[in-house]
Parts: sequence; structure tokens; C-alpha cells
Amino acid sequence: MALSGIQIYKMLPQTNCKDCGFPTCLAFAMKLAAKQVELDACPHVSEESRAQLAESSQPPVRLIKMSADGHEIQSGNEIVLFRHEKTFYNKPGLFVRVYDDESVEDIKAKIEPANAYKVNYVGIDLELDGFAVEAAQGSADVFVAAIKAVREVSEKPLILVGNDPDVLSAGLGSLEGETPLLYAATPDNWEAMAGLASKYNVPLAITADTLDDLVDLSEKVQGKGIKDIVLDPGGRNLRDGLEQNTILRRLAIKKNFRLVGFPIIAFPGDAGSYAKESAQAAQAIAKYAGFVVLDTFTPELVYALLVLRENIYTDPQKPIQVQPDVYAINDPTPDDPVLVTTNFSITYFSVANEVEGTGLPAWLLVCDAEGMSVLTAWAAGKFDAERIAKDVKRFNLPDKVSNKRIVLPGHVAVLSGELEEELPDWEVRVGPREAIDLPAFMKQAL
Repeated sequence: MALSGIQIYKMLPQTNCKDCGFPTCLAFAMKLAAKQVELDACPHVSEESRAQLAESSQPPVRLIKMSADGHEIQSGNEIVLFRHEKTFYNKPGLFVRVYDDESVEDIKAKIEPANAYKVNYVGIDLELDGFAVEAAQGSADVFVAAIKAVREVSEKPLILVGNDPDVLSAGLGSLEGETPLLYAATPDNWEAMAGLASKYNVPLAITADTLDDLVDLSEKVQGKGIKDIVLDPGGRNLRDGLEQNTILRRLAIKKNFRLVGFPIIAFPGDAGSYAKESAQAAQAIAKYAGFVVLDTFTPELVYALLVLRENIYTDPQKPIQVQPDVYAINDPTPDDPVLVTTNFSITYFSVANEVEGTGLPAWLLVCDAEGMSVLTAWAAGKFDAERIAKDVKRFNLPDKVSNKRIVLPGHVAVLSGELEEELPDWEVRVGPREAIDLPAFMKQAL
């Protein structure tokens, strides 16, 4: 049974030593009760208390890590069914799959553009997380050659897919120092696959025809000492995927059923068509998949999925922010105007993109409004004349600008009089309400 924060606090040393990274033992206990930290963060808890707290302190979905040459992917540690209840913590990894019955040249040709793909979205670099290599031919040498072909192009983590333990063992042996995901143990080969996962210390995916069989398989694999498990419930269409993933996550979160308290892997690449693959991948991201394996790489598909993932896995309690500062757009000179906005990412990029598109130079003063948009920040008292004036001085704008013109967003025109009092040496102007109207405003009024 889950313990409350106060119950956990009573079992802690209560020294407030801060070695766990929190200011007090009570603060740590509350985080532990919310399953947002692990008990190991406290180095001073007694063995007796550790034994009592171990079950309660574990997140309902175990954290699984993959790594390769400095790249790491984490999935799990989720504590809620719905994002609005708290937040989701670890974004599902997106992988592109290749098969070892393809030629080395074809494998490289598919991996290279996918590995190089990177796009900036509201200040965040979006890219794929890794690749899956499937043993389609059943030959250890061919499988290792395919893995090496991928490794010549990419250093990102791998999923090794197959059902022959001997072939997969050869693949694992070629990835020394890495932690790939081994896929998959079935009711027929689970003992050999569990042995491989134990030998190479890698997470193991398990799959079965029914959820009942999956639970039985999880129990058997854990009985062999395997703790890092990934679940494949087997659904390969929208209905089955949604139903099975939801059942597994509800059992883990609501019932704390440890046999299914693991991340889920989805294979929308098995859908059979581009349209179905796209739809199933989007659903998998939205509904509980921790790893999503695609067969298709196109920039338009991957961009849509990465943006969807970013939107779902952004903490709703923490707005996306950019660093408050003065940004130079189109190589401004001291004679060019200063535009003002807040550090909410979408607001910043809307303004910056519109100004950049005009080709006209300007300074963009991004004020610290705790990540709120202009109107929200103004209503909350986080964006006012005093704060703007402080940021003008904090970022040394008087040293950068000789023609002192500052332009407020139109939505906060009411601040113009107050800002004139705060900055008596500056000419305060009021710009348009919407970023899309900035180009016309700058051409006509500045």
C-alpha cells in the first residue's frame, strides 16, 4: 500500500542534511510519496526503513534506460494516467527500423538522413532517438554486418529485434559498452532471452498473444532476476493498441500491479501502409508507449510526431521559456529600434520570425515574465513598466542603442505612460497587437 508523505517522513533520519538534494527530509518525503524521486537519493536511511519503504517508493512504471556513446534514452517513472493530473516525465523514444536482409548500402541510405534530421521548434531541437535493427535473415554474421552499417552512420541507441537468441547474442556482442534494448522474449524463448539480458545487462522486451500471457511471461522473466523489462502487448491496429496500452497503464498506475509496471513498446511500422503507420504512431505517443518504432522516415511524418510528443510531454505547470536577453535580429545598428516582448517561447518565436522575415534590423528585448505570454504576464503583474525598465538597464541597452526608441506590444499600450516615466530618455511607441502585423508596422512607422 502506498504511504503518505508524513508516514514516509517518520521513517527517514529527519536530519535535514540536504544530501538528497532537498532542503528538508519532509520535502524529500513528499517527493517520495508522489513517486517523483527514488529512495536511493537518501544515503542515510536505515536498512529497516529501506525495507519498509522500498515498495512504496518505487514509481508504478519502472524507469528503463538505453545508452550508446553519450546518447541516452529514458522511459518510465510515470505516475499519472493523464497529463493534466500532474505531468508526464519521460518522452517516448522514436526509432526508425531497418532489416538485415537489406543491403548495407540501402541501410546506410535510410539511416543517414534520419540520423541527421534535426529541427528547431520554439527553441527546442527535435530529433530521432535511435534505430532498430531486425534480424530478418536468421544469420548472425548478416545481423552483425547490418548493425555495423548502422554504426558507421549513427551513434544513437539501438533496439535489436529478433527471435533467435544465438543471432541476437552476436548482435549484443558487437555493441560492447552500449545498452541496447533486446527484443523480444516470447513464451517459447524466454529462458534463453532472459539469459542474454542478464549476461549483457540490457533491458529486455517481452511479448505474448494475450495480456494474461504477457503477465505470466513477466513473472517468469522477473523470476530469473530480470528487472528492466519493456512490454509489447502485441496490438498492431488502432483499437487493440489503445485498449491494451490503456489496460496496462491503468493496472500499473491505479492498481500498482508490479508485473505490468514497465514501459510499453509499439510498432506502428507493422501497420502496412503509410497512413496507418502515421495514425498508429500518433496514438502510441499519446497513449502510453515508451518506445515507438517506425519503418518509414520522412521529414513531414517525423516532424509531426516530434511536435506532438513535445506538446504532450511538456510540463503543463512550467511554460516553455527562452532566456531573457537582448537578441539582435538582422544585424541591427545603434540607430535601430528596440522591440519588447516576454520570454514565453511561442511569443518570442512569433515576434522574432516576423521581424526576421521583414529583413529590417531591430533589437528584441525579451523580458523575464516567468514564461507567460504578454497579456497573461501583464494580468499577473509579471510584465509592467518597472520590469521592462529594469531589463533595459540589466542588459545594457543604453550602451547598444543610440537612437532610443522602444516599442511596446499593442496589447499593453496602457504601460506606455508608465514606461515613459521609468525611461525618460527614451521614445516609447506602441506597436501592433499581433506579431503578424509587425512587418507592416516596422515599414511604415519605424
